[in-house]
Amino acid sequence: MLKRLLKLFTDRKYWVRQIVVAGISGSVAWIIGDALVPNGGVVAAIVSTLSIRISLHKSLREGFGQIVGTAIGAGVALLTVSLFNFGFLAVGTTIIFCAVVARALHLGEVASVNVPVTALIVIGPGISGSTAVHRLLSTLIGAGVAIFFSYFSVPNTPIDRARNQIKTVSEKAAELLARMSEGVAAGYTQKDAGKWLAQARLLVEEVPAIRSQAVEARSHARWFPTAEKDVAEEMYIEGIATEHTLVQVRTIARTLFDSAVEGGIADSTKKQIAVALSAASYAISAHVEKPDDINDFSTSPTDDAREAGSALAETLIEDGKDVDQEQIIRGLSIVSNIDRIADSLDQNSPALKDVITPDEPAKAKVLEVSPLEQTATLWNRIKRSAQKYF
Repeated sequence: MLKRLLKLFTDRKYWVRQIVVAGISGSVAWIIGDALVPNGGVVAAIVSTLSIRISLHKSLREGFGQIVGTAIGAGVALLTVSLFNFGFLAVGTTIIFCAVVARALHLGEVASVNVPVTALIVIGPGISGSTAVHRLLSTLIGAGVAIFFSYFSVPNTPIDRARNQIKTVSEKAAELLARMSEGVAAGYTQKDAGKWLAQARLLVEEVPAIRSQAVEARSHARWFPTAEKDVAEEMYIEGIATEHTLVQVRTIARTLFDSAVEGGIADSTKKQIAVALSAASYAISAHVEKPDDINDFSTSPTDDAREAGSALAETLIEDGKDVDQEQIIRGLSIVSNIDRIADSLDQNSPALKDVITPDEPAKAKVLEVSPLEQTATLWNRIKRSAQKYF
């Protein structure tokens, strides 16, 4: 019984580490907050718990969001309490004002949530100018403690976390292609193809997390002295290549599903499709693992995948008279998908490096629009209004 209980925690050592660090961070924030600010321990501990994340980069962003939210929330809270006194009307008005201010300043999803929450903390019983200042200072303490302890939340660097994410999802993609290869060779059903398509969709849902981690790795390398910028940039491109690979795997799964709906794949092309899918699966696995003996061969796994795709295309063209035209088009689509997978693994496609990949979505940032851009937009509006008036 004891061994089983211990195993529950040893199997989740990263999670255990994170909650232990979060607990220590909250406790330290309480001690420091109570020591430096009158009755500031509770607010500092709350903000520390809300701000701490699994990385220094994310905790900095969350901490900044907490500070921005608290500053705005404290001002709005003091204004509404001075107008309506403390009560249900002040609470409701505070929430509405906070939402309006957050929208006007183009705060992202992170800070927009923090504004009303911290305002309600500030608006608590005994609200006054000094109380608001005390709670604002407590927020700064809690955010600072969370930023410090977030460095110890996980043992890996942002680059290592990005590498682990890419390796995990690539292994799943390779395994899925292998199952599709076996299924095509054995004669798959529409139900089998539906399962493959569902699994491929789940893989594509990992793309935002991979992109976010790759962006974090690159941002971290820019200002952290021990980080390697070249490695971070390589990992960023690797993340983009993985995204392209996952999309192609999903497209292949969709093509096989459509073929099953229309009556299945012709017997003359089953073997070649299975071989091509198997070659693509091995190419992804070899790219992730990079075994030493790969360099001993004259051709690489990605070259083998391209050759298997070319053999499939030749078979489809030769059987053009005897096979339904739509099935030929679907088969050639698979050939194109495998070529793109190989190009993504080799990172020789202009689509990876010549096209700017967007950063995180605006809603995930503390400020959806930069302060400089907001100021410039406001100044242009003032100038236009002045010109019309005069």
